[in-house]
Amino acid sequence: MSGFWQGIKRPFLVTIALFLICGLAYPLLLTGISQLIFPSQAKGSLITINGKAVGSELIGQDFTDARFMKSRPSAVNYNTYTQEDKEEGNYTGVGSGSKNYAPTNPELVKRVEADMAVFLEANPILKKEDIPTDLLTASGSGLDPHISPAAAAVQIPALAVATGLSQETLETIVKENTQGKFLGIFGEETVNVLMVNLDIAQELGLFKQMGM
Repeated sequence: MSGFWQGIKRPFLVTIALFLICGLAYPLLLTGISQLIFPSQAKGSLITINGKAVGSELIGQDFTDARFMKSRPSAVNYNTYTQEDKEEGNYTGVGSGSKNYAPTNPELVKRVEADMAVFLEANPILKKEDIPTDLLTASGSGLDPHISPAAAAVQIPALAVATGLSQETLETIVKENTQGKFLGIFGEETVNVLMVNLDIAQELGLFKQMGM
């Protein structure tokens, strides 16, 4: 028995030490540092209005009100479901991803045509060839909160009619919520739809109406 213990003592102690260092001390240290240096990002980049969380800068939302800018399609509905969805079995749990349909898949064609029809109904001055691709295609995660500047620009005329705000005001809101390329060279310019819509709500005084 003594020989057995001597044989496993060292690997056992090494395992315990690595567990405490890598599984406990290291995560706690990084969490503490991130909370100190990047408090907002460490908490999910939550956006609060008068102390109430209304979303995250990193997660998109689905907007159906004509006064708000539309996001990209989402295969997971941005993880937002109504009680009716849950009762009907449409809620499959929190997740992310896309359906990964091939370009020739009839289901993809059907979905794109349906989304195109809805968008054109809300934006009657546009033709189907005017719709930027990202407004008809889902992101890989299905949670992307951004659209392209072109996708934001084509929505401004309809938003001006629905909100009563001038196109100049809406263009300014979009510009203020446009993020440039990373380090000026990587990626593309993007517009955060949630941030745009929060600014529109602010301009319309909706927060006061809701007691926020």
